[in-house]
This record gives sequence, C-alpha cells and structure tokens, in this order.
Amino acid sequence: MREYIYILKLIPRLHVEQNWTEEENDIVRAHFIRLKKLCDEGKVILAGKTDREDEKGFGIVIFKEENDEKADAFMKEDPTVKLGLMTAEVFPYRIALSKID
Repeated sequence: MREYIYILKLIPRLHVEQNWTEEENDIVRAHFIRLKKLCDEGKVILAGKTDREDEKGFGIVIFKEENDEKADAFMKEDPTVKLGLMTAEVFPYRIALSKID
C-alpha cells in the first residue's frame, strides 16, 4: 500500500451558499460518512478542507491504496466527485512528517 492525495474543488455554482439544494447537502453528508468510515478502517489517513468557500477553497483526502489505478477509482467513487459537485485530481503522495493531536 502507498499513500495518495486527492484535491477536491467545488464546482463554481456552489461557491454561493444560496445555490445549494437539499440534495447537494445530502451528497456532501454521504461524502463525509464515507470518509469517516474509511478513516475508522484505516484506509483514509486524513481528510479536511480550507475555510474558504470561493474558487480558492479546496479539500484534501490522504489515503492508502495499492496502485495508481485503484487510487483513481477510489477518488472517483467519492459521492461529491461521482455526482458532479466537486472536481478532483489524485496524486501519489508521501507523508514526510506528521503529528496530529
């Protein structure tokens, strides 16, 4: 297993809070629940986002996977990516230092 990171960006329409629908909020909840489950299982190492809700804001997911193809599939199964709320790009990643309290 090796480490990967994917970077998530909201589609531009969702930079405005009033544009969000209940369905889109449900998709983001499913995204969070999935990541929480995978974190509890040890597959996801870290997930989070910036406080910005504009075009400069982004989220990240650091996770473990066997190879590049499986990492790409893992990212594409994220509900926010799969259902078009966010764009994402995955990269091989290597954690050099870590300290989370």
